[in-house]
This record gives sequence, structure tokens and C-alpha cells, in this order.
Amino acid sequence: MFLVLHALGWSYDIAAEALEAPLDAAQRDAVEALVRARIETRRPAAYLTGRMWFAGLEFAVDERVLVPRSPLAELIAARFEPWRGARPVARLLDIGTGSGCIAIACAHFFPEANVEASDISADALAVAATNVARHRMAGRVTLHEADLYPPAAAPYDIIVSNPPYVPRAVWRALPPEYQAEPGLGLVAGDDGMSCLEGILAGAPAALAPGGLLVVEVGEIWAEVAARYPQLPFTWLEFAHGGEGVFLLTREDLVAGV
Repeated sequence: MFLVLHALGWSYDIAAEALEAPLDAAQRDAVEALVRARIETRRPAAYLTGRMWFAGLEFAVDERVLVPRSPLAELIAARFEPWRGARPVARLLDIGTGSGCIAIACAHFFPEANVEASDISADALAVAATNVARHRMAGRVTLHEADLYPPAAAPYDIIVSNPPYVPRAVWRALPPEYQAEPGLGLVAGDDGMSCLEGILAGAPAALAPGGLLVVEVGEIWAEVAARYPQLPFTWLEFAHGGEGVFLLTREDLVAGV
């Protein structure tokens, strides 16, 4: 349906009865061409259409960034409740921003906050800049080309990240759709933990007192828990599916890292 509506130039919230209308020859050809491209190239649908949604917001995407699909969208839309509590949020950091979807969604749901976002990829940051402009967030979202933490990172109330966490051998066995995405955004060494190690090491100094660290590690969550038995991970559950997202406070990290 996603590809069909895009090929026809129809809104994604089109009335159900409109879907019963017959298509003319040109419309049928447009739909067939796009569906054929999806089947023959195995490129993700978001790359064929150039757009994807995250936390209810539309983002431009292409092969320079991962396709937005993180369960973190649900947590951001809930403003990190109940974990945030009454604590005000003035500064957030998104590590490994890619398309900028997490950073921009945070800015959208925390209109009182300033958001910083880092990525090691200049190509990804170019896409993120497009999305920052598209959502008119230039005064609220600052992009940094950096490996994990920006230079002179100031204390943040929340640090959130969907970093690379796929072990190299696992990545090589993934379907072609995943191979079409940038490996830099997926692969994190032989065990999937090279980026996580840096995030955990830097978080105590980068978080404000009482601050939260929220990181997605996907299917390697059990290995992460085993690697860091001294850390009291809170593994979050999501109403709309998803796994492998943990939460730690700054105090948890100071005591355990």
C-alpha cells in the first residue's frame, strides 16, 4: 500500500472509499514500475520513495542513512515517561543521528529543549541537515560531525542513541534490503559492542545529575547484560513491539562503570 499510494501521488490518509476508484493506464503503469523496482532491486521501500515516518513525523531518507524504524519513537512520543518524572529537560543529545529522526522528534516533543545530534558520517549529516531544515528546527537542533560525543559536550538531561550494534558476521548474512543500508550505521565490530563501549564510558561525564541514558542494542541485549553485570539495566517494553532498549541513570553509571 505504501508503494501504491506513493506511485499514485495519493495521501496516506486518503479516504477508504477513494481506494475503490478504478485506475487509468498511466496510473497502473506507475504502480507496476515501482513495485517491480522493489522486487527486482530489493531496495527498501523508503529508499524508492525517498521518505519515511518516525514518531508521526515525515523524514527524507536515502542510501546515506538507515531507514527509521526504532521503537525509540514510542518512548520519545511519551516524553520518556514514566522514567523522566517531573525533571525538566533542557538539553538532549542524540548519538549516531543518521537521518536526524530521533533528534528532530525529541525537539518536537520537547519544545522547551535544545537538542544536539552527532554522527561520524558527513553523508548522513547532510541528510539530517535536510530534515532539520524541513522541520524548521535549525534554531533547536545542532548537528555535530563526531565519533559519539561532540567536542566539549555539556551536561545533558537525556542522552538517547540507536548506535550501530550488529556483529559483523550477522550483518554479512542479512537480507539484501539491509545490505542496501550503510554498513557504517549497522556494524559495530565482531561482537556489535564497539560503539556501546564508548557510549557507556563517556556517559557519566556527559550527563547532568539525575540524567538518563537510553540506548537501543536490539538482539544483542542479552550479551550486553552479561558483559556489564555491574550495571542495573532497565530493559524497556513497548506497546507497538521492539526489544533491546535499556535505560540507565547517571548515578547507575557512576556507580558501575
